[in-house]
Amino acid sequence: MNKAKSLDFIKKYTMIIVLIVVTAFFAWRTGGAILLPMNVSSLISQNAYVFILATGMLLCILTGGNIDLSVGSVVCFVGAIGAVLMVNMKVNMVVAILIMILVGTLIGAFQGFWIAYVRIPPFIVTLAGMLAFRGLSNVVLDGMTISIKECTAFVNLFGGGANCYIPDFFGNGSLNLTCVFAGVLATVIYVFIQIKSRMSKQKKGYAIENMAVFQIKTLLIGLVILAFSFRLAQHKGIPTVLIWVLIVVMVYGYITSNTTTGRYFYAVGGNEKATKLSGINTNKVYFLAYLNMGFLAALAGMVTIARMTSAQPTYGQSYEMDAIGSCFIGGASAYGGIGTVPGVIVGAVLMGVINLGMSLMGVDQNMQKVVKGLVLLAAVIFDVVSKRGGKLISKN
Repeated sequence: MNKAKSLDFIKKYTMIIVLIVVTAFFAWRTGGAILLPMNVSSLISQNAYVFILATGMLLCILTGGNIDLSVGSVVCFVGAIGAVLMVNMKVNMVVAILIMILVGTLIGAFQGFWIAYVRIPPFIVTLAGMLAFRGLSNVVLDGMTISIKECTAFVNLFGGGANCYIPDFFGNGSLNLTCVFAGVLATVIYVFIQIKSRMSKQKKGYAIENMAVFQIKTLLIGLVILAFSFRLAQHKGIPTVLIWVLIVVMVYGYITSNTTTGRYFYAVGGNEKATKLSGINTNKVYFLAYLNMGFLAALAGMVTIARMTSAQPTYGQSYEMDAIGSCFIGGASAYGGIGTVPGVIVGAVLMGVINLGMSLMGVDQNMQKVVKGLVLLAAVIFDVVSKRGGKLISKN
């Protein structure tokens, strides 16, 4: 294996290796507590918003390393509107959900207009949005907390209630057989898709990875899916919020890898001028990225207030940092044009494992921020250095 191939292999699988090592470290330091079924389930529930927001943030980053600083405030604002509608105004749950989605999408469209067509830097537009929507959240809630515990249908639908798990249709024992069946089915589907994708690439003459590497990777990921589903089955089964996360991941994974629109995001990030000369409306690509970000922020807002069973002005703080960090840790390039949805999910899981592991170890909150900051910096340094062929110091 030559140097170029070695660097490519290392870059492609580094974060997965790091995730395994970090998980093993915390399993050792916590006496295996981090792998307990309850904690595995909590890892999903507590980080669902990260998975959703990071998936949307990836599209913004792909367009040239752009980010959205307003998502945490939008999450809070949308959640505040939903709570007021359902609790104070007694609006029907379905109508309230549609209004929340509409509000989030309109916010994305508003910010996307200034970024895409007026060409105000995304940092400035979304920084203004972060301040404005945080203030509006306080106005809507009047600085108070609104409980939505009585909105049980909404809370359970978005994964926040005591009954927010898919029922066991096969039995009522200590092991949720529905969850086990779902894990086996997911593994079979994953293996089938991987084999089909490899055969398709081989037929078209595309470069494919070594067969041994392919087999080992597919086997390991399949085993992880099975182990993960078994752990969930030992607790209460599949959390409702996991369904939302899977829908987002699968839909956007397909869009970015199998559609023309998805490839436009990579093209704009790779070379905007060349993309524009080829006839692609680059303004529309920018607009779609931020429109979509607003839509997913609305979904994350619903998931957040469902988990907390309330809405308050402080929700969503630092959510944008978690989303941005997950993208860069998951392999998205700081310059745009590079990144995948599966990579972002790996980054989000790594952040979640670090948070949960340090919490179980009793690490101070301030030190947790230090560690997360260093991990993010290390990920970006790795991205930049790998682009220089392993050279740390730039010659320019």
